[in-house]
Amino acid sequence: MPNDHVAPIDAPTQGDRHPSQLLGRPPVVLQVLPALVTGGVERGTVDMAVALQEAGWRAIVASEGGPMVRELTRAGADHITLPLASKNPLVIRKNAAALAEIITANTVDIVHARSRAPAWSAWMAAEQTGRHFVTTFHGTYNTAGMFGLKTRYNSIMTRGERVIAISEFISEHAQRVYGLDPDRIRVVHRGIDLARFDPARVSPERIIQLAQKWRLPDGYQVIMLPGRLTRWKGQSVLIEALALLDRHDVRVLLVGSDQGRTGYREELVELVRARNLVDVVHLTDECNDMPAAYMLTDVVVSASTDPEAFGRIAVEAQAMGRPVIVTAHGATGETVLPGRTGWLTAPGDPESLAQALDRFLALSAEERDGMAQVAVDHVRGNFTKETMCARTIAVYEEVLSGAFISAG
Repeated sequence: MPNDHVAPIDAPTQGDRHPSQLLGRPPVVLQVLPALVTGGVERGTVDMAVALQEAGWRAIVASEGGPMVRELTRAGADHITLPLASKNPLVIRKNAAALAEIITANTVDIVHARSRAPAWSAWMAAEQTGRHFVTTFHGTYNTAGMFGLKTRYNSIMTRGERVIAISEFISEHAQRVYGLDPDRIRVVHRGIDLARFDPARVSPERIIQLAQKWRLPDGYQVIMLPGRLTRWKGQSVLIEALALLDRHDVRVLLVGSDQGRTGYREELVELVRARNLVDVVHLTDECNDMPAAYMLTDVVVSASTDPEAFGRIAVEAQAMGRPVIVTAHGATGETVLPGRTGWLTAPGDPESLAQALDRFLALSAEERDGMAQVAVDHVRGNFTKETMCARTIAVYEEVLSGAFISAG
């Protein structure tokens, strides 16, 4: 996929020498984020730390901690616990002082901020110690607020010497909303772990176990919409589309936790009843074995009414050989090949979604197999964690190389 802003994987350093040779020691990267519990930001941070250690660099991560810290320590990376999720200005300043001490004590070369509150602390610490500052722009971020305060708060993500955008959509957003110089942006798409999202690695037993847990009867085509139960994920749009489709020979899984949004869950249950789809639609809560869930499914839907910054679900589904139906905004045009690995539909439009579902259900087995192979190849060629990590390291090398060239 052509990309004007992606740093080349083999980005040159001075004399094509490894940064370790230029520094006389392994380069040190400190990543900062709120916590290491779950999510795309957290997964990317851990994957990068592991890749840095494997590349002979030293990786340090600062956060409030969480279960994913174990993965860091197993890889030989260091974790430092700080209250980095706090938005309290006093705590942010205390965190900045603590990070400055960490940077100095560990001879950190690059500080990489992945979230706004920690980014303010990291930026102040990097400024104080004269270290390189890099950010990853993960989302569009809400700009609503008085006197532009929210926009100013968000703008910290544009202050990196290099700003990594997780999609072209986010790159364009950062330029349009924050006036970010495109020369400082490097687009590095998120990557998934193909050791996990590989159809060949999912045993029949795992699929059967999940089908029994969800009480799925045999002989029905399965449609799945994964994602937490929140209005913008579009569960209600899918329910309305199913009502228009008027087919009871399918089963539909809404897979995701309500995370305390019980009111919205009740709305969905009532909508299912009102549209006479009780036998069709099932709310399953969250799933701890998504690879098996994809294998249990015939087509995966992402009906988000707000633009997705990247769209991890669509990429995971394609990696598992499943066609996808996604809304045509955000980064979907970068992750889905229309007509080849899936279909694009109008945001918030049940009729458009119903038409796409109807097109899928009319496909022959041979046509589905052909789409599956294209989808798997598409993900393996563009959206692996190895590619993501290599391109991110190339950004680090570019920053360090620029410093040596300037000094020379």
